[in-house]
This record gives sequence, structure tokens and C-alpha cells, in this order.
Amino acid sequence: MAKTTRRGFLQGSLAAGLSVAVPFSRARGANDDIRVAVVGIRSQGSNHINWFRKIPGVRVMAICDADRAFLDREAKKFAERQEKVATYVDYRKLLEDKSIDAVITATPNHWHALVTVWACQAGKDVYVEKPVSHNIWEGRQMVKAARKYHRIVQSGMQRRSDTGLKEAIQYINQGNLGKIKLIRGIVYVRRGSIGKVDGPQPVPETVDYNLWSGPAPVAPLMRKNLHYDWHWVWPTGSGDFGNNGIHFIDICRWFTGKNEVAPRVVTLGGRFGYVDDGETPNTQLVFLDYKPAPILFEVRGLPRAKGDSAMDDYLGTRAGVVVHCEGGYFVGGWAYDSDGKKIKQFKRTGGAGHHENFIQAVRSRNVADLNAHVLEGHLSSALCHMGNISYRLGEQADRAEILERTRAARGMAETIERLQEHLLVNGVDVHETPRMLGPWLSMDPQRERFVGDFADEANMLLTRNYREPFVVPQDV
Repeated sequence: MAKTTRRGFLQGSLAAGLSVAVPFSRARGANDDIRVAVVGIRSQGSNHINWFRKIPGVRVMAICDADRAFLDREAKKFAERQEKVATYVDYRKLLEDKSIDAVITATPNHWHALVTVWACQAGKDVYVEKPVSHNIWEGRQMVKAARKYHRIVQSGMQRRSDTGLKEAIQYINQGNLGKIKLIRGIVYVRRGSIGKVDGPQPVPETVDYNLWSGPAPVAPLMRKNLHYDWHWVWPTGSGDFGNNGIHFIDICRWFTGKNEVAPRVVTLGGRFGYVDDGETPNTQLVFLDYKPAPILFEVRGLPRAKGDSAMDDYLGTRAGVVVHCEGGYFVGGWAYDSDGKKIKQFKRTGGAGHHENFIQAVRSRNVADLNAHVLEGHLSSALCHMGNISYRLGEQADRAEILERTRAARGMAETIERLQEHLLVNGVDVHETPRMLGPWLSMDPQRERFVGDFADEANMLLTRNYREPFVVPQDV
């Protein structure tokens, strides 16, 4: 049975709920420039400023951040270039500027949905960084907002613009290596301890903490660093599965050809090797039970061995996807036969041109021109959230119990044994930082709600309690 192509899917199921040709939000200027604002500019947002500035016909007109220090830093760069830029601490004020055509956001995860929904309501297009959402429900609300307001919304998963990867997916889906048996995602990225504090820490004086917190509780800062380390606590982050893993879980889902979330999930993991103020696992195995070929994802934050500076690899990759087929496998831009002999190379471009693709779609007003429509971002982000929900509902388990409860998961037993060896050579004491095994969770992919055992507990984590006035609306 032929697999649906990305373009065919977008023009079919997407177009059913979203006009293919969408109106522009304002009268175009004489010079036809696309005028953009960048929100969240500490690191990746600063990169976005430079990337979009270099695209012909694009002007960065405004920047926004809850930390005045970053605004001052970037405003100084604009002044040195003799370029005008408006600065905002409060994103809501920025949205009042009708001259802005598009918003690019690299805020912490907990702000992604609101930035996107509010921008759509204000008639602005959006480029939203990965993962597109902080939970499954708000990701779907972002899709609804894009459709309702006829906006161009691109997910920041740039590998969707990798032409070599597209060729590889087509090659394998044509059956050149036989049927796909298992798809692995690999993210082996060093993550050290964020330290442990003995009480609330001062918020930097340059930060409007109320605005920074947004939808999340305004809680005492219980870690050394406000910025970046928000990734490793649940109210604002999604761990490394949602941080780095989203790129590769998206590629995994792309290979499956599935345009819905997985029907089942189970997770094993822990914050191994140190005790600190982080909550998310630094090591995680996630099994997503797609049929006929499941996804098995591995996250490792510890090195190859204790005291070593290098990381492990799997079939030569430290961050990538391995597609196991009946007649061989794909990894690192190469197709191999069953004996490990190289068959065909696909020249990877790494996603260059992803920002330009967004601008092209803004000009064409055709959502099918997008390489990573927000629906793609939502579905892949939801897989990360599913894995994290299983983990958060997990309990401490020993090796025998882990193997018994995951024996139905293809490839899991071998992967668990490699993980055990990995923890051993890192000197991990599983009594001090225990292995947590989540329950098997079943999902209704159409409704995007859990069903069966543990459904009540899992469905409570599909969304969050939003803090007024920073509420993702029920009716977008």
C-alpha cells in the first residue's frame, strides 16, 4: 500500500480544516518587505534575529524578552548597525503593533502556545521553536488557531527542510531495504548536574518574573540558574526528550508515515549519577507502539564512562535516527545492507533553508508550501509529552520487573541491557538515583486522550492549570 506523502497529506487532511490560500494580515508595503518580531532572545532567539535579517526582503522590526538585559544587549547590536528596532518586555504590547507581519518565538516551552495563539488572533504568522507546546492539549489548540485565523505557522524542526533526508525517507518507503521493522531515535548529549540549592534563589533584577513565568506558577526560584535550566523542571520544560529529542522523534514519525500520535507508550528512565534540583530524566527509554513498525527512543546524558569526556554512540551516531529494515538499515545519511555494507548515500543538508521556507510560505499564503506546519510540530511534540507522562506516573523498579513488563516491546530487552552496562560503567547507584518505570499507557489517537489503565491520571497531565491572565483559551 502506497504511503501518503507529506505534500499529499497537507493538501488533504490539513486543507480540509484550513484554507490553502490564506489572506495576508495587512496591506503590503511599497517595498514588499516581511516585517518580523523575535520573542525570547537569550540564545536561539538571538540566532533567529541574525538568520531572518539575512533573508532578502525581511526586516526585524521588534524584539521582546522578559529580561531587560537581553533586550539591551540585542538593541545595542541594532544601534551599531544603524538599524531601528522596537523593544518590548510585555509580549501583549508587541501584538498591538499592526505593522508586524510575523512573530518568531524562542521563548521557554511554557510560553510557546500563548505566543502562537495570541499572534494568530492578532492576524500575524508564526515561526515557533520546538517543541511547539508544553503539553498535548495546547498543541492541538495551536493547530486550531492556525486554521481558524488562516495563519502560516511553521514549527522550528528544521530537519523537515533537509532534502537528503526527504530522499532517504522516500527510498526506504519504496521498499528498497524491505519492510521497516523498528525505528530508533538516538540522543546521546552530555548533561551535567545543575547543582542543588538549600533555599529560594534571587531572580535576576533585570527580569520581570511575572511575565517570564506567564502560564506557569510564580514560584520561588529553586535552582541556581533561571535561564536554560528551566528545561529540567516540569512546570516550564520537557527534559532532553522534548529539547533535543523532538528533532529526531519527528524524523522517526516521518519514517513511519503516521499522521497521528502513537496508540501506546511506555517509558523507563531516571536522573542518574547525581542528585540536583532537576526533575526531568537525564536518561530515558521511550517505546511508542506504532504498527507495524514501533519507535524506540534513547536519551543519554551521562558520558561513555565515568570520567570520560566522550559520549557513547549507536551504529556511529550520537544524535540521529536508525531505521532497521528486513534487508538492511539506514543511519547517518547512508543505507546499508544486512552485512553493514554501504549501499547508497543521501547528501544531508541539515535543514538549511528552513527559515526561508517560512518566509516563502508567508509570501505565497499557501500552507502546503511549509515544510513543518504546526500540525507536524504538534504531533511530534505530543509523542515527547506521551513519553514524559508515562515517566511521571512511574515507580521505582528493579531489573527483573523492568524486563518482564516491557517484554512485548520490540528491541527493548537488548536496549535495556545496553543501558544497564552504561549505568554500570558510570558508577551509578540505582538506590540513590533509582530506575523509574512508567506504566503502559493507551491513547485514542483521534481524540488525543488516554484510555484504559491509568487513563485518569494520565489525562490530568494532558494540560495544566493556567495562571490568569496567561491562559491558553478553550475557544481559540
